Amino acid sequence: MDAHGLEPAETVSASQKLGKSEAADLARSATRVVVAKGKKVSEFKPAGKASTEVVEAMLGPTGNLRAPTLQVGKTVVVGFNEDVYSEALL
Repeated sequence: MDAHGLEPAETVSASQKLGKSEAADLARSATRVVVAKGKKVSEFKPAGKASTEVVEAMLGPTGNLRAPTLQVGKTVVVGFNEDVYSEALL
C-alpha cells in the first residue's frame, strides 16, 4: 500500500478475532470477494448474500477471518496474493 501512496481508513489488530458473523457481514456488503490461499485464488460475487461457500472460504483453519483482509470500495480481498493486491489497489 505504501508503494501506491495509500493509507488504510481502519486497521484492526490481529489480536481482535473476527469470526463467521463478521465474514458474513463483509461478504454481504461486497459485490466481489476474492480469496487467496497460497497460489489458489477464488472469486465470488455475493450479490448481497453471504453464502456458506464464500464465508467458509474467508475463514482460516481456526474459524477466524483470514489475514490480511482488505476492503477497497465494494471489493473484499482475503488472504495475500501479489497479483490480486496489485489489481485491487490500482
